[in-house]
Amino acid sequence: MGVPVFQGFKEFITKGNVIDLAVAVVIGGAFTAIVNAVVSAIITPLVSLFFDAGATGEIGIQMTGIYGQEVTFPIGELISAIISFIAVALIVYFVFVVPMNKYKEHQAAKNPAVEEETLPSEQELLIEIRDLLRKDAGTSA
Repeated sequence: MGVPVFQGFKEFITKGNVIDLAVAVVIGGAFTAIVNAVVSAIITPLVSLFFDAGATGEIGIQMTGIYGQEVTFPIGELISAIISFIAVALIVYFVFVVPMNKYKEHQAAKNPAVEEETLPSEQELLIEIRDLLRKDAGTSA
């Protein structure tokens, strides 16, 4: 019982899609760290220039509560996360997705797909069986 389980697991792991996914996760993690560093070192200070704050973490909406207390909604971290997400999404799209789509189009043009033979419908099969039965009944009578 133990051998087939490990054999099935080995087949699952060695499939191309699983390996591709694992590589993508590792590269994505490293890539996200790079993009976050760029956002925090370059883009965040640029955004902070437009607000009265030293960093995006200090950006917030201040309001007075119903009992007179000051309440701050810290939106700076949200802005920073949105900028990071957009930067990662754009870079991944233009660096990975667009070239991969062009490669797939090139491969598809180079190797045209072979049309699969379409199977007859259920009704066509029933008509063919009926005709064969009629033919067989006519020859045996």
